[in-house]
Amino acid sequence: MNFYAIRAIYLFELARTWRTLLQSIATPVISTSLYFVVFGSAIGARMEAMHGIPYGAFIIPGLIMMALLTESISNASFGIYMPRYSGTIYEVLSAPVSYVEIVIGYVGAAATKSLVLGVIILITARLFVDYEIQHPLMMALFLVLTAITFCLFGFIIGIWADGWEKLQIVPALIVTPLAFLGGSFYSIEMLPPLWQKVTLFNPVVYLISGFRWSFYGVSDISVGISLAMILGFLAACLLAVWWIFKTGYRLKN
Repeated sequence: MNFYAIRAIYLFELARTWRTLLQSIATPVISTSLYFVVFGSAIGARMEAMHGIPYGAFIIPGLIMMALLTESISNASFGIYMPRYSGTIYEVLSAPVSYVEIVIGYVGAAATKSLVLGVIILITARLFVDYEIQHPLMMALFLVLTAITFCLFGFIIGIWADGWEKLQIVPALIVTPLAFLGGSFYSIEMLPPLWQKVTLFNPVVYLISGFRWSFYGVSDISVGISLAMILGFLAACLLAVWWIFKTGYRLKN
């Protein structure tokens, strides 16, 4: 394992975060804070408690997870697409660096940025809403698994995309709607029976439900099933990345 190569890619990608601090950190934190202000402090005070939890506190796990999903995909997809677009990917591919080391460097840096962002949003939420974390280790596990999984997914999108507009298609048209419909702002128990069953086909439901359990000990779906779903998605992403490097799919164009 070439740790020098991994460290070089990792630090280079992290350095880009500091060069674009306003876009990378400040913008998503401010955007999510607006949700806390509007839905947590303003509207939340007039909403009924869900599962015995004040509405403002109830939506915190969903908002953190929603930001984590979108930023993980965005960071990882841009991180690998930019070298392809500029042609510097040839320098990486011609260097004595294995595909595994390339993935660890790019995905590791993107996941680190997403985790830092998630922690900042979690701290920021305390300024607007009181909340508790009953299972901090499980919360950390869900954060890490989600960040790594969706950074891998973003890495795949960055290789699949052949234009800047394609980088936004999946996050804008698929991930964001799934996050909004995945129980970020409500419990799926509030839905009619038919729609409760339909919602179970939304993979984001399992992430948000398990993450909310780590905060308050309540969830719409068993935490074991939630963990199994995210591990299954992680395995699928790893298999897709292996196939990409095995076949050389779009790595050089």
